[in-house]
Amino acid sequence: MGQEAHYPHALPTSAADAAGAGAGASAAAASRLFTAGLVAAWYASNIGVLLLNKYLLSVYGFRFPVFLTACHMSACALLSTLAHAAAGHGSSGSSTPARRRSRGQLARVAVLGAVFCASVVAGNVSLRYLPVSFNQAVGATTPFFTAVLAYAVAARREAFATYAALIPVVAGVVIATGGEPSFHLFGFIMCVGATAGRALKTVLQGILLSSEEEKMNSMDLLRYMAPVAVILLVPATLIMEHEAFGVVVTLAREDPNFIWILLCNSSMAYFVNLTNFLVTKHTSPLTLQVLGNAKGAVAVVVSIMIFRNPVTFMGMLGYGITVAGVVLYGEAKKRSK
Repeated sequence: MGQEAHYPHALPTSAADAAGAGAGASAAAASRLFTAGLVAAWYASNIGVLLLNKYLLSVYGFRFPVFLTACHMSACALLSTLAHAAAGHGSSGSSTPARRRSRGQLARVAVLGAVFCASVVAGNVSLRYLPVSFNQAVGATTPFFTAVLAYAVAARREAFATYAALIPVVAGVVIATGGEPSFHLFGFIMCVGATAGRALKTVLQGILLSSEEEKMNSMDLLRYMAPVAVILLVPATLIMEHEAFGVVVTLAREDPNFIWILLCNSSMAYFVNLTNFLVTKHTSPLTLQVLGNAKGAVAVVVSIMIFRNPVTFMGMLGYGITVAGVVLYGEAKKRSK
């Protein structure tokens, strides 16, 4: 009489099931690794362009923020066009021809491009006068300006708890300002202007490109906005910083590394947008918010380590309160939906 075989563990019913389970686990691990790589690239490009901007405008002595922004936007226009062409969109052999844009939509994109351009210029100007750590503290108040401008421009109201969460956001910057040993009034005004400009672009983007026919992803929007910014910035450079071109030629002769630094910095400006788009696509909104808050903190620590700018307990306390307020704001907004 034969005995039944008893197995201590449940096994897959077939080798195919086992192989499928293994393949699924490998795919999940590969997906996590890919997302982690995207986040690392997002951090590296974002912090890298910020630190290179500070180095060029403040440490290196290249005091031409409008020209530098024009370089950034030129790189964004060129690289986004090349990426679009490489993807095959709109080409004769493409199976999905590009959607034609109306004149009205292109005009609205031009408005966004002008606002985006102004905010980037103001941000670069502020880096001439302020340390990166304080710049990031002020930049963390973007949700405050977004909420205020959404109400002023679009009459969009938030719940009371959402507005209440903005109190520590502003209070933290007030504390950080009082404790900032390198405070510069003009730099602070430019930094606040840059932050408000980014918030206004977000609000206007939601209004001007809200219909199903006009929806574009962030990379397509960049492809249309960047040339507009270049058209605005080149004349502005000639008027406001006409000596910039001569200085670039002189610096290139004296230090060949300068051109490579400028090219790397300009290319990074594009990859900031590209990696932000990809991270947004592959993570949840909550994850993106947490990663964004952490990114600001990492940028502060790295900048202090590199530039050795003096910091005070009050300054770091203020920045910490602002970040905590941003987290509370995100939670309050999520619950109100």
